Amino acid sequence: MEFATGALGTLLPKLGQLLQDEYNLQKGAKKDIEFLKRELERMHACLRSVGEVPADQLNELVKMWAHDVRELSYDMEDIVDTFLVHVQGPEPTSKRSTKRYIQKMLGVVTKHMSHHDIDKDIKHIKERVKEMAERRDRNPNRQKRTKRFIKKMIGVVTKSTTRHEIVQGINDIKERVKEVAERHNRYIADTPSAKTLVDPRITALYTKASNLVGIDEAREELITRLMKEEDVFPEQRRVSIVGSGGLGKTTLAKAVYDKLKAQFNCMAFVSVSRNPEIEKIFKDILYELDKTEYKNIYNTTMGLTQLMDLVIAFLQNKRYLIIIDDIWDTGAWDIIQCALLENGKKSRIIITTRIIDVAEHVGGCYKMKPLTHETSKLLFYRRIFGSGDKCPDQFSDVSGKILNKCGGVPLAIITISSLLANKSGNIKEWYNVCDSIGSGLGNNPEMDNMRKILLLSYYDLKPHLKTCLLYLSIFPEDYEIRRARLILKWIAEGFVQHGEGCQSLWETGQSYFNELLNRSLIQPEYLGGDDRFPISCRVHDMVLDLICSLSKKECFATIVSADSKHDTSSSGTKVRRLSLHCTTWPTIDSSKIRSLTISCSSIINSRTPLSCCNFLRVLDLEDCNLENHPSLEFVGKLFHLRYLSLAGTRYGGKVPEDIENVQFLQTLDLWGTCIEELPLSILRLRQLMCLRVGGSTRLPTAGFKNLSSLEALRVTVDSAYLAEKLGHLTELRLLVVNLTNNNESRWDASMCNVLVSSIGKLRNLQSLVIESSGGVAVNLGGSVEWSLCSLCHLLIDKTNWLPTWIDPASFPLLSHLDIAVGQVLGKDIYILGSLKALRWLKVKVVPGSSEKQVFKRFTISNGTFPSVTQCRFTGFSMVPSMFTLGAMPKLQYFKFHIPLEDFNTAGIIVDDLALGHLPSLHTVRVRLSGEQSVRKENAVIKVEEALRHEVDVHLNHPDTFIRTDGNDWIQC
Repeated sequence: MEFATGALGTLLPKLGQLLQDEYNLQKGAKKDIEFLKRELERMHACLRSVGEVPADQLNELVKMWAHDVRELSYDMEDIVDTFLVHVQGPEPTSKRSTKRYIQKMLGVVTKHMSHHDIDKDIKHIKERVKEMAERRDRNPNRQKRTKRFIKKMIGVVTKSTTRHEIVQGINDIKERVKEVAERHNRYIADTPSAKTLVDPRITALYTKASNLVGIDEAREELITRLMKEEDVFPEQRRVSIVGSGGLGKTTLAKAVYDKLKAQFNCMAFVSVSRNPEIEKIFKDILYELDKTEYKNIYNTTMGLTQLMDLVIAFLQNKRYLIIIDDIWDTGAWDIIQCALLENGKKSRIIITTRIIDVAEHVGGCYKMKPLTHETSKLLFYRRIFGSGDKCPDQFSDVSGKILNKCGGVPLAIITISSLLANKSGNIKEWYNVCDSIGSGLGNNPEMDNMRKILLLSYYDLKPHLKTCLLYLSIFPEDYEIRRARLILKWIAEGFVQHGEGCQSLWETGQSYFNELLNRSLIQPEYLGGDDRFPISCRVHDMVLDLICSLSKKECFATIVSADSKHDTSSSGTKVRRLSLHCTTWPTIDSSKIRSLTISCSSIINSRTPLSCCNFLRVLDLEDCNLENHPSLEFVGKLFHLRYLSLAGTRYGGKVPEDIENVQFLQTLDLWGTCIEELPLSILRLRQLMCLRVGGSTRLPTAGFKNLSSLEALRVTVDSAYLAEKLGHLTELRLLVVNLTNNNESRWDASMCNVLVSSIGKLRNLQSLVIESSGGVAVNLGGSVEWSLCSLCHLLIDKTNWLPTWIDPASFPLLSHLDIAVGQVLGKDIYILGSLKALRWLKVKVVPGSSEKQVFKRFTISNGTFPSVTQCRFTGFSMVPSMFTLGAMPKLQYFKFHIPLEDFNTAGIIVDDLALGHLPSLHTVRVRLSGEQSVRKENAVIKVEEALRHEVDVHLNHPDTFIRTDGNDWIQC
């Protein structure tokens, strides 16, 4: 589903499923489906085209038409979903129950259930359809078709409910779609293409060097990258500056350009665009290279190849510096680079982009960093008060809050400071501005430039990604959003459709999340610093301000916070998605709500009208306080529900037995609750994709394998019986297992081997976490039946030794390994070093193991750990002398442990610290431990001196830190 097209993307597939799979209807039904498919596809395409055009460039009538079609599509999908609930419910379908449903469905169409109100309701529908159909074109032929449609609709409603009434209900939908499609034909001529506007980034090219703040360090770093050892390496060199909109990429590139251009024979600074004209780009390059020779280049009619040949000929024997600013896709770059040939003249190329994939494709990726807090203050105060140290004391607190919201983004700081420049004496105005950031309510003209720059990124998104980004507006400001929670809600909302090939909904949702990261529109939080495993994200306040504003304009979601003025719904519009950040339930019609997210615990009580939300698909109560909530009996009546989260609510009541009525449920998150056990009926939820339960919640075991659609499961395992059932859940992609004693506090000795055997059958598994509680000594022996060829992430929090089933042949894609063992041996390090895809490694020896870890120097051979970029060795002694040249060639972050006693008992000398064997190293952290008497000796001083020496002679001069027990990290 895409917000621009309402429910059209999901409506027709459901209708086809209903008619083709469940019922043997009249022959005309298939033709009706085919008609609906054609018409819906046309409407879908039209609305997607409308969604590509910035809202301020659309005709108001087109906006109104698009809004009406979206609203109508939601109503249609509600009708079809209601029937699907009836068909797929727990009770078998009978003619009588079908008859009752048809009466209900027709009542939904006409908005009332009462037989006595049919005439009145038909008049309402008639007026609605006539209004839509006659809004622009009032010719007689259209009016005749409208009358025929009304007659057909009245016929559908008033005919007796026979076995043919399903078909007649479809005819109703068919006619409504037909009328809307015909009206679209009258409006399509008014749908404009995007206009070419003044580029809002143009000011970055003409900013005085004296006005730049906080750019010196980044400029010098880039110059070093471009120019170091140029006499030794005369080849062309590239740098790709990547970062979000407003971070200062163009400004930085221009600063480097201005400082270096005197060293080159010719130079060009060319801006591309979101929809580039390649011929114009090459004309821009030629004009910049020689304004005299190519002064008439824009008047020529030369084709692309001719223009490229001119560029190649001009640059052939020259040392050139070329900046290509703001590239949006690799295709444009692939054409441009064909003319920027290597000529052995030490030429340099800089590109800027918002998209990480583009930067990595070009090469020399440089990720821009936000300004520091001190630099942000300097820029902020200088623009308001004329100096970086003249802020009056009374403005200090609110300034800090504003700067936190700006997040070090220069354009955000400049925009807000410009807004406040004329309000420097009114502190109330400052607080008003601060409160408005992130709410989407700032309508100040000073904010326009910032929004235009961010909108460039927004309008470059594909329609489904626009929808997914807008959905982030439902979360509070500065909120950490778990990746899994977000993706599962996207799926439940219908935003995620099956991808190409065998890609699951979850995998497709992951690709959506990653693409928003790739485009720098969300800020990731990584698992242990591993940039391959983002576990959550945040939305920058300026991006949040933009999407809240768009959400309000498009009536996408209604956000209600403590301040009622932050309500981002539009009056007169049905509330479809509701997010509450306040303490009171708003006065709204909740009958059409599809999605409800509550971020305030005090609003949840027995009077909350959740049972009235008949079309609710998403109910997210995560972290609300439900500790004293009496029951969840209303859940069994939410027949449309796809997503239910009680995570972190401490709810201790029962899950209702009739939860089996919620046949569409895909996600049930009960992590962080005090629910003692789940009812047997939970096993009849055949569409359940994700199930998370806490350690104290018991699952019914008989029939557990019936949950065959599960892709994500968090479960406590206390018996070999339950461990064996896991092997039947072959669609699992994420599995978190907590091994524990059973109800009688006994440990099932065979449970671990059975678990390993079950894991070996889960060939789709991508992430596996094995935890244990209660101080249990775990032995994960046994073998896996199949290669876990999809497994990327593995965490084992406690095992006696490295499991024998961890080997290169079984884990070809394993890139993240976090394991705690009782003993680590040299052969274990060798096995781990053979995992070719491994990028992030942590090996920890757990304290209190049955046998004391015996120190033995390990040797890591050339070619091992070929892909590791981050490595942590904890709880056992490991010094860099173990590395031969060629081992861990990509290691950037290395954290290890040295017991100081080893300097006295194991023959270790300071010269053993050979960091020079790790050529990519950027950060080293060394933890020193030992008895107080040992720490008082010279061992700590010797290690610090040795590390300082290694840092001084290392090519990268890595950041190096030392910590002794009970103290903070100290940089050497």
